[in-house]
Amino acid sequence: MSSGNTDQNRREVSEVDLNKKSDGAEPSLEMEEQEEAALMKEQAGETGQEQIPTDDIPQAEPGEIAKRAQEIKDKAVQIQKRKAVRNLITFSAVLISAILQAFVIQAFIRPAELLSGGFTGIAILIDMLTSTFGRSFPTSLGMLAINIPVAFICSRSISVRFTAFSLFQVFLTSGFLQFLHFEPLFDDPVLNVIFGGFLMGISIVIALKGNASSGGTDFIALYVSNKTGRSIWGQVFIGNCVLYCIFGMLFGWMNAAYSILFQFISTKTISTFHHRFDRVTLQITTEKADEMMDAYIKVCQHGISCVEAVGGYSRKRMYVLHTVISSYEVDDIIRLMREVDPHVIINVFKTEQFYGKFYHAPME
Repeated sequence: MSSGNTDQNRREVSEVDLNKKSDGAEPSLEMEEQEEAALMKEQAGETGQEQIPTDDIPQAEPGEIAKRAQEIKDKAVQIQKRKAVRNLITFSAVLISAILQAFVIQAFIRPAELLSGGFTGIAILIDMLTSTFGRSFPTSLGMLAINIPVAFICSRSISVRFTAFSLFQVFLTSGFLQFLHFEPLFDDPVLNVIFGGFLMGISIVIALKGNASSGGTDFIALYVSNKTGRSIWGQVFIGNCVLYCIFGMLFGWMNAAYSILFQFISTKTISTFHHRFDRVTLQITTEKADEMMDAYIKVCQHGISCVEAVGGYSRKRMYVLHTVISSYEVDDIIRLMREVDPHVIINVFKTEQFYGKFYHAPME
């Protein structure tokens, strides 16, 4: 709007007001609204802004809004289903682990007068000590009293979900020891040591595979492993040997020796079947280096390097990729790479020593 038109509007409004005042009448509300509208129109013209009618703003169709809402709802349902399935798997693993652990304690450890390792062993030792003085401090109660404080401390480094399911495993084992009764299978202490140690290790592995644990020293071992990235089951075995020495001084060295052998078999079983903190190196030979690295970085938080090479037979330009990952990630990464390049060549070998930063996925 030009300045001439603006001045003319102002003069017209002023003349109308003067005429009203000269007639002895106050300006009407309608006149005030017209004047305000004229001023707003003038300001909009001076700033170069144009008022857009609300009817011109694109509005989403009702059908489109309903479709988006349904997509969000379906996605939420899928997430809840995955979470429910994961919780069901963990619950099943914890339940089986607790039953198996109670079976080992009643069918192998107590008949052979052995001592289990970890906090369960401490609870059994306390029960045996109180029994010699005519008192009773049940193993089930001792397991709960020792595990709960340690679980609370370690939950800051290990996820709350993992800690809760692990404590649930301890509660179940404690309850099964009270209400279930298993008869001994062997009279031979050697058979009790061998089968009992192996099944005790399997019970712990089942819990670990289900993203839980059997509590006790498992909390400490996993806490340290998350901090250092190294498995410390060997150090756990050494700590248990100290407990067995105390047991030997109090109840005889023969039972202590059998208990050490029992714990050794159990520890070897765990380290054989549980490889969460083992690292492996992947050597990938491919012609699609860019696509391979892009896909890898999208799903994995580890680094990867690329070196250009030449095929010895075909003389084609090739690329060799190197990355270090955790052993439990191998299957998923290989499946991804073969989807990107069906002709990829992958060499997997164990990494004995690794120095530098390495990403560890948190326990859920």
